[in-house]
Amino acid sequence: MATYREQGIVLRTYKLGETDRIVHLLTQGRGKVRAVAKGVRRPGSRFGGRLEPFSHVDLQLYEGRNLDVVNQAELLASHARIREEHTRSAAGSVMVELADAVAQEGERDNALFLLLRAGLQALDARPVDPSVFVDAFLLRLASVVGFHAFTEACAVCRRPGPHVFLSVKAGGTLCADCAPPGTRAVDPEVIDVVRALGATGEWAVLPRLARETPDAHRTAASYARAFVEHHLDRRLRSYDAVPRG
Repeated sequence: MATYREQGIVLRTYKLGETDRIVHLLTQGRGKVRAVAKGVRRPGSRFGGRLEPFSHVDLQLYEGRNLDVVNQAELLASHARIREEHTRSAAGSVMVELADAVAQEGERDNALFLLLRAGLQALDARPVDPSVFVDAFLLRLASVVGFHAFTEACAVCRRPGPHVFLSVKAGGTLCADCAPPGTRAVDPEVIDVVRALGATGEWAVLPRLARETPDAHRTAASYARAFVEHHLDRRLRSYDAVPRG
């Protein structure tokens, strides 16, 4: 069997037999990889504790017919602080659930890998309100896979904004001409929060945003969830477990 080396983030694990485990990984070079970690559940396993959900690992694997086989695993970042506290763990579960849903086996997606790594790093810093990072992750992941939430221009005609109508189905803000009859306007502060949530790389400002504009954040968070569930056609099962202030 051919061997290869990859960096990966553990998305989820499943028990297999008495001592083994199936591991879903998002890798930097090969997209999603499903692999068997043999003997990982035995006491004293040489890499059992390294293959926990949220862990960032450097791996050597054998190519298998149906599942690859983990041969070595070196820990790059355990993100143990996410697993040790319920709110952070719930937030991380949303991130890995969605990444697992959209990642394709054998298809490199470096943008998705880097986004998940950044999201987990933000949670590992023990933020006061992890939920705001979940909301940002949803919109940023949707953009990575081709569904961008427009806030600077009309999502239909691309007329420059600002606009005060916000549509899940249309994909962002709408001008007065494109908004269907009966569409309700939202507070411009909500549009500002949606814009900040979806902005690439702007993680540090998010806790202050949630703290200073709580009402706008709640509305923007509901929009982010509805946007992702509609455009990715997937219900986020773990989202409701994330506590919110």
